[in-house]
Amino acid sequence: MLPPLRTAWREQNVTTDSEEILTAVTIALAGAIINTEHWRPNRTRRCTLSRDLSKIWWLLGLCGVLDAAHAAMNLVMLHPDGSLALRGFALPGAVFDMGTLAMAAGACSIAAGLWNSGRDNSWLLSLHGFALSVFGLIAVSPLVRGPLNFRPVSLLFVVMAVSIGTFAIAAARTLQHSWFWLIAGAVSIGFALSFFAVGFQLVRLEPQAFFVWMSSYFCFCAMFMLWLAFRLRSQTEPLSPLPRPRHAH
Repeated sequence: MLPPLRTAWREQNVTTDSEEILTAVTIALAGAIINTEHWRPNRTRRCTLSRDLSKIWWLLGLCGVLDAAHAAMNLVMLHPDGSLALRGFALPGAVFDMGTLAMAAGACSIAAGLWNSGRDNSWLLSLHGFALSVFGLIAVSPLVRGPLNFRPVSLLFVVMAVSIGTFAIAAARTLQHSWFWLIAGAVSIGFALSFFAVGFQLVRLEPQAFFVWMSSYFCFCAMFMLWLAFRLRSQTEPLSPLPRPRHAH
């Protein structure tokens, strides 16, 4: 019988050195995001994001589908009465399946960023995918046994949320419907703050609220990736042919 996962996250005593290293890495990544040159306005770069990323819209769409499946599996961890449990069809490999989905979604996000050679903030997609893949690797790795403290995992989610939030806010300068990207960026930064608060036990969540919260984040990621894929897919549609000019007689 698998132990309740929320309790498992909190009971393991992870070494202080590991937590300090992960904290330092997160702070360094956040500093790199804040100080990135892509925040500087540059009119010549407008609409470049759409052209460069439009070729890999399908990767982002696949990432969104995988995120949606991950969100559904988080809800599977709840009984209809709200008590924490694993449903029969999810045993015994639910955690492994969730880790596999996270690694697959992370790989798609990394590939999307690398395909664009790091131009136009696409490196933020790779950063998001890298953190998501590490989270999935923790779930499937045979080296990680027993309960695990949620704090180091929460730092990975902080990196995921901050990178997506920064990408969305930067995309508001280059893509249509800038209001959507600004709202998405604000929501993602809000999730980052919540992950930090829960990871450092500033806020405590009950098991039911924990899995609903995690599912909500992956639902948000799925909607963001699918909407981004849809917008970029529309950029690949061929333009209608121009009418031939009439010559004056």
